[in-house]
Amino acid sequence: MAALTLTNINWQLEANASAHHTDKYSSTELIVRKGQAFTVILTFNRALQTEESLTFTAETGPKPSLQAKTQAVFDISSTASNSTWSAVQQSTDSSSVSISISSPANAAIGRYKLSVQPASGGSASRRTLGTFVLLFNPWSSGDDVFMPDSTERKEYVLEEFGIVFVGNVNRISKMGWNYGQFQGDILNICLSILDRSLSYRKDPATDVSRRNDPKYVGRVLSAMVNSNDDRGVLLGNWSGNYSGGTSPSSWNGSVEILQKWKDTGFQPVKYGQCWVFASVLTTVLRCLGIPTRMISNFNSAHDADRNLSVDVYYDETGNPLNMGGDSVWNFHVWNESWFTRSDLGPSYNGWQILDATPQERSAGIFQCGPASLVAIKEGDVDLDYDSPFVFAEVNADRITWTYDIRTREAKPISSETKSIGQFTSTKAVGSYDRVDVTNNYKYREGSQKEREVYEKARTKLGRVHGFSATSEKRPEIDQKPEISGKFKVDGSLEIGKDVSLILILKNLTSDAKTVKANMTAWTIVYTGKPIHEVWKDSLSSTLASEEEKQFPIKITYAEYQQNLTRDNMIRVTALCQIESGTDVVVERNITLDNPDLVMQVLSGAKVNEPVNVEVIFTNPLDQEVKDCVLQAEGSDLLKGKLKIEMPSLQPRQSSKVPFEIIPTKSGTKQLLVNFSCDKFPDVKAFETINVTN
Repeated sequence: MAALTLTNINWQLEANASAHHTDKYSSTELIVRKGQAFTVILTFNRALQTEESLTFTAETGPKPSLQAKTQAVFDISSTASNSTWSAVQQSTDSSSVSISISSPANAAIGRYKLSVQPASGGSASRRTLGTFVLLFNPWSSGDDVFMPDSTERKEYVLEEFGIVFVGNVNRISKMGWNYGQFQGDILNICLSILDRSLSYRKDPATDVSRRNDPKYVGRVLSAMVNSNDDRGVLLGNWSGNYSGGTSPSSWNGSVEILQKWKDTGFQPVKYGQCWVFASVLTTVLRCLGIPTRMISNFNSAHDADRNLSVDVYYDETGNPLNMGGDSVWNFHVWNESWFTRSDLGPSYNGWQILDATPQERSAGIFQCGPASLVAIKEGDVDLDYDSPFVFAEVNADRITWTYDIRTREAKPISSETKSIGQFTSTKAVGSYDRVDVTNNYKYREGSQKEREVYEKARTKLGRVHGFSATSEKRPEIDQKPEISGKFKVDGSLEIGKDVSLILILKNLTSDAKTVKANMTAWTIVYTGKPIHEVWKDSLSSTLASEEEKQFPIKITYAEYQQNLTRDNMIRVTALCQIESGTDVVVERNITLDNPDLVMQVLSGAKVNEPVNVEVIFTNPLDQEVKDCVLQAEGSDLLKGKLKIEMPSLQPRQSSKVPFEIIPTKSGTKQLLVNFSCDKFPDVKAFETINVTN
């Protein structure tokens, strides 16, 4: 009888992809999820005899080994195993055999090589069948990332687009984002991110063997999505000057960024800021099968010295000072991923915080998380990983100081516990609504429980870092403030218009008080970093017993136009001084609205049929706008990015730009457009399009 030799393998790509929820990936390779069986059909030169058996080998990484569980050798058995790799013969049709192969739920993810060795008395050689990719499996109850709710799985694993909440506490806005985790080469790029990490470079075999663990994979990716330490994907830039790269606010999606990283020979892509890092991390985690969502936190603290308070400084004229490492960001975006915490215990399972924005080093490199959301809410800041930093982001106390540049003396003037960590937000499942998740992160501000948790966290940190909570005593504020103040917006906040505000000051005492207010306005980056002073003024006034007075303020377009950053943000501050009383700082961050960009999809969308789209922009200014460019992108709607150069627009002139999209797949898709010119960088709009077959 002729020796048994393999003539063909049928990977059953369609049936397996459908069963494993991997049919959206653009790949000719088999992509399956762990802890679940897949079927292949092997064809030989003749029928298999009863005494003949098949031995399979599945292996991953550069040094596969049985001990490290990166190699598995298994024969055909009568039943599938939950705990090891196994193969079950399903049917035989003359010379073809259908085999069901199962991987254990704790297998490492990655690209595997599958080979078979027929054994029939003689010594047949091992034959490579090809490669397949194994991913995390949120559909399987045995997997660490198991997510029981099917609508949540659809949103957090399979959805290729979403929105990011940005702005400030007074005005939250949203922009679309194209995650595109199933597009083109993205899966391969995600696997090469893992293969370029510091852990892999140091010890490839151990790194690959740990890829069964979402805690490990998530932490490695939080380091690799930023380029610090490891030449990862994105280079951060918060300077306000983005020459030599793409401004962070110009990106509309992750696909272009990841593709660019690969195409330039893995050179860091310029530039990212927090929502770009978080969006790219969302793409990579969802692509690998870990359920992930975006979180936006407003008035987000960056506590550099780990004492759970942020210190903010002003000089005597009311100018913000860049002192100490602490800051309060208008907003900050990070990720939550869903998995179990075998290292901490079941009560800490569920959402875990990961943050790819390079802010502080953790174990020597810029990475953050996973921190258990439950641990943050309960003040368990001694638990892995990076809990103190995340706790402070949502719940630090804020201390305001004045600093005398001549004497170098800093004086605390106020301390408050409620402003940090507001309107913590995520996208609703299945809609563009904003869901407020602040209560997942902390007990209600002002409640006794919230203060108890805060003190518990301080005590735990004291133990970990060797200072007692008492030696880190809060600075004593000399006396209660005798006046209060606030800025009120008067009219609309639009680029091209003057900014009108009212400073309201109130005397809190029964004696008359004379107040001197030094006022400044600075353009800022969203992290609160001051870029340029655009306005200053001062006033002096006497307030009678318990009197409230209003002072109108105007900052003209001419004053702020040249120095506005791409964040469109201005910080207005009044340092109010009373003779022999405590100084009071009144502050407001304002975000100016871009003009509207109107997008209309002019017909129903069908696969492989052109759809006409129209975008209208109106110049709201009394001056010409130049260098006008419209860009559009959308997974399964456009190949890559569409770029249209437009003529200059005269004052108040409208421009209508038509273009065409050709959908390649059915389902719900998102089309994003971005208009830029010399006066308005990055005016955005997005539309959801339902594509039918």
